[in-house]
Amino acid sequence: MNRARALWERVPAPVVDLVLVVAAAVDLRLNLWDDTRLGIALATLGCAALAFRRRFPLGVFLLTLPTALTQPVAVAPLAALFTLAERSRNRPLLALCVTLTAVANATPWPLAGLAEVGRTMTLLTFVYSLATAAAPVLIAQLLQAHRDLARRLVEIEEAREHERALHAQAVLARERAQLAREMHDVVSHQVSLIAVRAGALQVATEDADAKEAARTIRSLSVSTLDELRTMVTLLRASGGHATELTPQPTLADLRELVESSGTHVTLSGELPLTVGTPAQRALYRTVQEALTNVRKHAPGATARVELWQDGTDVGVTVTNTAPTRPSLSLPGSQHGLAGLRERAEILHGTLESGPTTQGGYRVRLRIPLSAD
Repeated sequence: MNRARALWERVPAPVVDLVLVVAAAVDLRLNLWDDTRLGIALATLGCAALAFRRRFPLGVFLLTLPTALTQPVAVAPLAALFTLAERSRNRPLLALCVTLTAVANATPWPLAGLAEVGRTMTLLTFVYSLATAAAPVLIAQLLQAHRDLARRLVEIEEAREHERALHAQAVLARERAQLAREMHDVVSHQVSLIAVRAGALQVATEDADAKEAARTIRSLSVSTLDELRTMVTLLRASGGHATELTPQPTLADLRELVESSGTHVTLSGELPLTVGTPAQRALYRTVQEALTNVRKHAPGATARVELWQDGTDVGVTVTNTAPTRPSLSLPGSQHGLAGLRERAEILHGTLESGPTTQGGYRVRLRIPLSAD
């Protein structure tokens, strides 16, 4: 079934529309009832309108109603009804269109023949026509639900992959942070003691060889301390990536982040070149976390990223609109905004977050321009 559907989807849309128009014309030719100029003109218009059913589904459906009224045909009105149901989520409108189609099919033409047919036969014809018209609507709604489900499954899988990547990065960051603390608290402390003792020995001893050895030990200890500080800084800074000693993102990488976020995002504003590297990382991580939350919790929403400067402070505001589809029920660590708030406090800044009056969400970070 999937293979047949894949082959069907490969057929160009104009070819499908042409085949449908021809089928409607053949149906009209075989079941022509009203052969007056008006009847033929209305029927021809309804059949030809099927070529535009994808662009104007409701208009094409309305054009096929006179065909259903004046001629005992099925292809044109049912095809138009199927296309409308496939593209619309307005259930009351679809119910009304099904009823109109059934009324048009059940009403005798010309109208003067209503008395000859009788109310009972007209009612039976209406019920039969109602069931016939409801069939393509139900099938179209089923296909629409299938497409929605397939798209939702893709979104769920992407969100899970993203969640797993975030979890792996968090574990790696914790491990590197722990290693950095151990190196800073233990190794650096011990090397510092070695440097102090070597310096004391260099001053106290009278032996030239011992003095030279103490000077060498002290010099090596100082160099080792500098290297340890560099390694600790790199470990703390690169905890969010899976590669060793990867440079951390800055404001120069913000546009790439926005373009690859998978959400419709507009970026505006500029910041001075004097913004420190820690502040740039905080701004980048705030935008990254906010856009991730938009993707996870506000499907279909648009977002706006604004960089701004207010006196001696700089910051970023990320605002998203209300979601257009129900959000996915996915597991989350619930620590994203908390981590951003801690990062802001370390830099003597603030992080504010909360819903907007329009049903969206806003995250606002403020950091002193001199943050280091």
